[in-house]
Amino acid sequence: MTENDQGNVPSRQRKRFPGISSRAYEHPADRSALVALRKLSGFDTAFKALSGLLPERSLRLLYLSDSVRVSDAQFSHLNDMLRDACYILDLEKVPPMYVTQDPKPNAMCIGLDEPIIVVTTGLVELLDEEEMRAVVGHEVGHALSGHAVYRTVLLFLTNLALKIAWIPLGTVAITAIVTALREWFRKSELSADRAGLLVGQDVRASMRGLMKIAGGNHLHEMNVDAFLAQADEYEKSGDLRDSVLKILNVLPRSHPFTTVRASELKKWSESRDFQRIMDGHYPKRSEDKDTSVTDSFRESANHYADTVRTSKDPLMKLVGDIAGGAGDLAGDLGGRLRTRFGGGPGQKADGGPAQDGKGTGGEAGNGTAGDGAGNGQSEG
Repeated sequence: MTENDQGNVPSRQRKRFPGISSRAYEHPADRSALVALRKLSGFDTAFKALSGLLPERSLRLLYLSDSVRVSDAQFSHLNDMLRDACYILDLEKVPPMYVTQDPKPNAMCIGLDEPIIVVTTGLVELLDEEEMRAVVGHEVGHALSGHAVYRTVLLFLTNLALKIAWIPLGTVAITAIVTALREWFRKSELSADRAGLLVGQDVRASMRGLMKIAGGNHLHEMNVDAFLAQADEYEKSGDLRDSVLKILNVLPRSHPFTTVRASELKKWSESRDFQRIMDGHYPKRSEDKDTSVTDSFRESANHYADTVRTSKDPLMKLVGDIAGGAGDLAGDLGGRLRTRFGGGPGQKADGGPAQDGKGTGGEAGNGTAGDGAGNGQSEG
């Protein structure tokens, strides 16, 4: 951060996180994908090579010519928030930020070489200062995580798929890539929501912002607790048919549903991980190069397994029950076979081979649960 930027401190006392790594707030699925991509030899070079195909320069010129660039002279309150966010997350270079005329509330962080942040007039007019601060922090979190590159590619491929839709089978491969990128991007939105909370440090403001995005500027008619209750009802309501409909509904979206985002953020704000960050204990950027890809994938797999175990969704509960039942059945069959062919009842009573058989079956059940969680989340 430049000397001028560092002199612009937050308007109220907020904790700052010098050298914080984006790994501190990234969702496990988002983090494992990013770590793997960053470790992949030649990946950055390949994406840079795409810059000749991607309309990034055109986008920058478009926003420069037909939007309002945030500065001390224009939208100065947004400029203060942007600098504050970069100061708190210790982002050295403050990205350019534009306000574009669009009644739909939206914000994005795009760019290959350097990220730019774009917010719509609909969003600026909808949110109060603290709610907007969380949104700006959300977009700065995207920039710190390197999400802007992949978001730009997603936008390009989505537009390309529309342009070649008339070609038979022309969109099959692109649609598959877009679907995978959208699934990743939905997880990256959960990461950025966490970054927004670290910047704003006001969970109620983050909740209010999500409510307004869902229901408009009628805050006096809405209630945070009731909004969170909707998320709980959405997760556990219905039968298997509704679970399938949920998957189909979310597939074309780049963002998770707002009630789900609010619920996920509330859970994280009450977690030990969040408290540790607020206490000053978090991974540093200087340690990123030593990050283990295997550990990141393992953490992601454990997260999905926990999601299946704790989910109230009928389909996820069925997956968990089937996985657990398969494990119990395998353990029971293994114990019976070992008892019958491996030395008789004495060994079973001693808890030798028979217990080993059940233990192996239990582990197989957990593995299946992890696989089921991964597949279930990838699809929805």
